[in-house]
Amino acid sequence: MGSPEIAVPTLAAVAGAHTVVAVVTQPDRPRGRGQDVAAPAVKLAAQRLGLPVLQPTKIRTPEFEAELRALAPDVGLVIAYGRILPANLLAVPRHGCLNVHASLLPRYRGAAPIQWSIIRGERETGVTLMRMDVGLDTGPMLLERRVAITDDDTTATLTAKLAPLGAEVTLDGLARLAAGTLIETPQDHAQHTLAPMLDKTSGKVDFTQPARAVSCLVRGVEPWPGATCLLGGDVLKLFGPRVLSGTAPPGTVLGADRDGLVVACGEGAVAFAELQLPGRKRMSARALLVGRPIPAGTVLT
Repeated sequence: MGSPEIAVPTLAAVAGAHTVVAVVTQPDRPRGRGQDVAAPAVKLAAQRLGLPVLQPTKIRTPEFEAELRALAPDVGLVIAYGRILPANLLAVPRHGCLNVHASLLPRYRGAAPIQWSIIRGERETGVTLMRMDVGLDTGPMLLERRVAITDDDTTATLTAKLAPLGAEVTLDGLARLAAGTLIETPQDHAQHTLAPMLDKTSGKVDFTQPARAVSCLVRGVEPWPGATCLLGGDVLKLFGPRVLSGTAPPGTVLGADRDGLVVACGEGAVAFAELQLPGRKRMSARALLVGRPIPAGTVLT
């Protein structure tokens, strides 16, 4: 059970080593500016693999439960499916359901663990294989894999690092499950943090924050919803932050150098390598500034 691209490597790995009786994913939905109906990445991957696909609009129905029971699965695997499974569905597989979660539990439970790991300035994250219960990522932990978060990681680049780890930890977990050597470790619930879904306002940059916090936010909200500030009456999108030294009132443009447009923060400064104005393409700061100068002393809000 999964929907976005991060789940595809796990699906491919499991399909290559085990019998997948069905793939459950979200319904096709309108996406993008044109609102063309598009299938989830997992559906497309399942079709390439020749696997049966289920796309229920509702999962809390007797009909869907009966459909799953008819498949008689040994184990259910869940990775970024996008819906919380009720107790009756968790109990359908003979060995229950396992979840690949993109954080080091109990930190960052919820829908956006990769984004919040970056936004909160973590230096390390990973994937955790856990046994599912009815709570929000509260079940016992089984295995984990770790990876460093670098100073230039965005949500997109970190997701690409974590996706193959999900496949690796899943195959390891299934092998141990079959051998009877999979050990469950309860989470320390006192140490949990939440990673709620982002919204369109999550990328608004507060330049009164320290430079590293600004950098972490900008990278954590790329590609969506994107980091923004106001340049006069225009929304300016910000990309490619690099922390520098510098002192001025927060939001003040200090100039432009080889690192990009340099803006003062509450502590230090950040250079933005790429910028985007409304109705224009994302481009290097140097290229944008040729046509739209942003002189030193300009204040971004």
